[in-house]
Amino acid sequence: MTINKFNIRVYGIVLNERNEVLLSDEYMLDTKMTKFPGGGLHFGEGTADCIRREAIEEFGQEIEIIEHFYTTDFFQQAMFYTDMQLISIYYMVRFKGPIMFKVSDKPFDFGKPENGKMSFRWVSIKQLNSNDLTFPIDRKVALLLKEAYV
Repeated sequence: MTINKFNIRVYGIVLNERNEVLLSDEYMLDTKMTKFPGGGLHFGEGTADCIRREAIEEFGQEIEIIEHFYTTDFFQQAMFYTDMQLISIYYMVRFKGPIMFKVSDKPFDFGKPENGKMSFRWVSIKQLNSNDLTFPIDRKVALLLKEAYV
C-alpha cells in the first residue's frame, strides 16, 4: 500500500511539582496503549486549538499552553492506518485550575477494556521508561523529557 496521507496528532505534556509527567492509558481500536494525552487534529483546526479541545474531551477541563516542546522530525508510518504518515506535535501545558478528574496510581485503571476507555496516572520523569509507551514518537519524547528534566 502506498503512503499518501498525513495523520496529524497533537499532545499535551503535563508536569507537576514532583517532576512527574501525566500519562494516559487507553483502550482504542481494540488495543491497550500508554501515551501522552491528546489526539487527532480535525480539518480546519489549528494545533493549539486541537490540544485545547482534546483537554476538554479527555480531562473535562481547560488547559493553557506554555510552549511547544517537539514535532516529529523523522518519518513514521501510522500504526493503525498503513496509508498514512504520522506527524505528532507536543506542547507543554498546564491546567487552568486544580485537577478535577481521577488520577490513578495503576495503569489501565478503568475496568473492562472497551473502546474509548481511559485512565490517567503520574509517572516520575526519572523513572519514566520510554519502552513503556506504545508509540515510537512518544518514546522519543520520553527520552527528550528525561534529557530536559532529570
